[in-house]
Amino acid sequence: MLVVEDDETIADVVVSYLHRTGHRAKHVSDGQAGLDAIASDTPDLVVLDLMIPRVEGLEVCREVRRTNTDLPILMLTALGESEDRIAGLEVGADDYVTKPFSPRELILRIDALLRRSAHPMVPGGQVLSVGPITVDVAAHTATRGGTELALTSREFDLLAHFLRHPGEALSRDRLMRDVWGWNFGDQSTVTVHVRRLREKIEDDPTDPALLTTVWGVGYRLESP
Repeated sequence: MLVVEDDETIADVVVSYLHRTGHRAKHVSDGQAGLDAIASDTPDLVVLDLMIPRVEGLEVCREVRRTNTDLPILMLTALGESEDRIAGLEVGADDYVTKPFSPRELILRIDALLRRSAHPMVPGGQVLSVGPITVDVAAHTATRGGTELALTSREFDLLAHFLRHPGEALSRDRLMRDVWGWNFGDQSTVTVHVRRLREKIEDDPTDPALLTTVWGVGYRLESP
């Protein structure tokens, strides 16, 4: 694990709990050091504070996603800063924990991200296809009209889940439970990931024809 956090007290707590739960962890205190560490020895997961010196957390996340869509990124954000959380999810973070946080919740979320990174949410050996969208689970690839899509691990899981349930209205609660593995949490996480997914699979993300909104319920992948 790589922990990018400029508050030494918080960093010590995170690293200590990671060590106690069997993970190896490295700590750096600014964004540029984080980028350098990722470039030299890609970690299995990054715990990334947004308010860090030299290169801010949002730019670190954005820069990582330019070349690496698979690396799980867990944000640390200040309590009540919903704009920061949404902005972080928009640039490619997979999940977040707000400060002050429970170390146990942090470790649970880290372990959940690692499980999904190592073991996709859908059964192996499956090729799922609806309209122009095809997902090859074993190869961990997704295409639209034959063109490969650059998806994060969470976006891939979300798209595959929709393809497993074509034409079915899926609530945000259900998506949070089935894709994120949580029975609680801020549903804006789902909303932002759906928005990001639309930007990659729709001709016009502002007027989606494939992944539509079912008002009062959630979302539906339209099946021709």
